[in-house]
Amino acid sequence: MSQFRRYSALAVFVGIVAVAAVFGSRYMPGLWYASLNKPAWTPPNWLFGPVWTILYMMIAVAGWRVWRAGGVSLALGIWLFNVAANGLWSYLMFGQHNIGLALADISVVWLSIVAFIVLARPIDRWASLLFVPYLVWVTYASALNVALWSLN
Repeated sequence: MSQFRRYSALAVFVGIVAVAAVFGSRYMPGLWYASLNKPAWTPPNWLFGPVWTILYMMIAVAGWRVWRAGGVSLALGIWLFNVAANGLWSYLMFGQHNIGLALADISVVWLSIVAFIVLARPIDRWASLLFVPYLVWVTYASALNVALWSLN
């Protein structure tokens, strides 16, 4: 595979993730979120942007690596599903103000992360490992979502 084709494909994966990120960023926390009861361990709002920027780059590279090593596969399908479900969370939480549906969605995101890790490992170990920080963050975010649901 030529260098140009390899990195053009990476740009496609970055673009797919960017579409989900831009969609999600249309729905910001705002006054509604500020008015919610939150647990003491809620991170400051400024932290989410940098964390998600790094995670989105890792998600894009992981998808690209799986595609490069295995072509179209179940792992790649799970990756694409995960990106879509990830983008949906902000809409449900901040756009619709529906903490319960957001919790259901983040549960699906979490499960699809685990599925990707398992399915990607035999295809490209690094792609699988790139999803581990994402799993850690979404586990934390899921716990926060549960706390918000129970407190409000």
